[in-house]
Parts: sequence; structure tokens; C-alpha cells
Amino acid sequence: MSYKNILIAKEDAIATITINRPEKLNALNKITIQELHHAFKELETDSDTRVIIVTGSGQKAFVAGADIAEFANFSVEEGIQLAAKGQEILFNFVENLRIPVIAAINGFALGGGLELAMACHIRVASDNAKMGLPEVSLGLIPGYGGTQRLPQLIGKGRALEMILSAEMITADEAYRTGLVNHVVPADELVSFSNALAQKMIKNSPSAIGMAIKSVNANFKEDVNGFETEIKSFGKCFGTDDFKEGTKAFLEKRKAVFTGE
Repeated sequence: MSYKNILIAKEDAIATITINRPEKLNALNKITIQELHHAFKELETDSDTRVIIVTGSGQKAFVAGADIAEFANFSVEEGIQLAAKGQEILFNFVENLRIPVIAAINGFALGGGLELAMACHIRVASDNAKMGLPEVSLGLIPGYGGTQRLPQLIGKGRALEMILSAEMITADEAYRTGLVNHVVPADELVSFSNALAQKMIKNSPSAIGMAIKSVNANFKEDVNGFETEIKSFGKCFGTDDFKEGTKAFLEKRKAVFTGE
């Protein structure tokens, strides 16, 4: 499929999705959200892809929010549908992907951009990045999971301060609060994210998928995270990756995992 607003590159089992709307600071509109959904879905089913990195084109922005012009005149029902569909096809979809997704945050990550980064499993920020959820300054609240994921990452008090003040924080503050995993110089963001991905692609894809599912279970209503872990742990014993991993360990060699 050809894309209008995103670019995809693949190397060494690592796929990089670049949101490519620099003239709009990579803002998320309907087309971009649909394209991202399609790209993530295709890459998840591609056995040659072990890690996905998502970033923004240019040096100014990862994603500087949603495209406000698209919903400025929406009704209540249209607003509900906008949030519900976006969460379903992109933000929740990314969070529950069975392969790791790394957000390489270059520049501004605001509103829907920060929400996309928070839906990713790991976040790496350039040292010039700025993050925030400014929706209340528009008479809105975060609608793509921001009110839920931000408290999970940095705690209720800090999350409320960020949301209610609508102010941006620096990359260093994001690191201090646990919002991002790493902060690196802007010119090292891509190489650092790729190095992190390289560490992951050496490990069992099937086990990684089970680990993501088990960790996510702890944050879902009416789901017992411990029970999910127990069942997922047991399922690992039925995989080819488990047989290969244990055999390689006993034979004192590197395992060659297939994800089966």
C-alpha cells in the first residue's frame, strides 16, 4: 500500500515509521491515523519485523497534536466517535501490539502526539523535546487515552498538574518523572533507538509478545494481571522459541528464534 502521510523503512528486522507532515508539524489527522493503523497492522503480521520505531519527520516535531481544523465544528456525538475510533484503531492498537514499539520523540510531542508516544511500549526523547497535553486550553480534555496513560506513567498528582495547567515539560523533566525511558542528544536519537531495538531483536518474539500482554493486563479493568502472567508463562512452554532457547542455553550457544 502506498501512503500519503507516513514513510516506512526496514532494516535488520527493525521497521521505522516516520509521520511525514512536516508542514503541519506532523499533526494527526484522520488519514494519518488510518495509515498508521494499516502500517502497524501489516508490520505486526510480518514475521521479519521484530521491533517498530515510530518518529516524526524533521527536527521540530514528533507529532504536535491532532489536526484541530478537522474537528473544530464537531457535535457531542461526533466528538465521542472521534475519540472512540482513534483509541480503537491506533492508540489501544499500538499498546496491545505483540511486538515492541519504540517512540523516538524528536521535538514537540503535544496532545495526540504525546498520547501516541505513551501508547508505545518505550519512549526515547531528544534533549530538545517538549511534551504536554494542552487540550484544556482549547476547552477539551485529552481524548486518545491521555487521562489514563499519563497517570499510569508518572502518577496521579503530576498527571493532573500537566493536564490542568496545559503546560509543556522538557525532556529532562519527562525523564525525571518517568514519562520517557531515555533522553539523548538530538543527533543521536535515531542511532540510540536502533541500538535499543537491536537488543530486543535478539530475544524470543513469542516471549516478548507474552510479556507485553502480561504487563498490559495489570492496567486493564476486570483483568487479573497475575492470572494473565501465569497462563502466558505456561503457553511459552508450548512454543518452538522455548525449545530453542533452552536448548541453546544448555549447548552454550546463541539461540536462533523464529517467533513460533
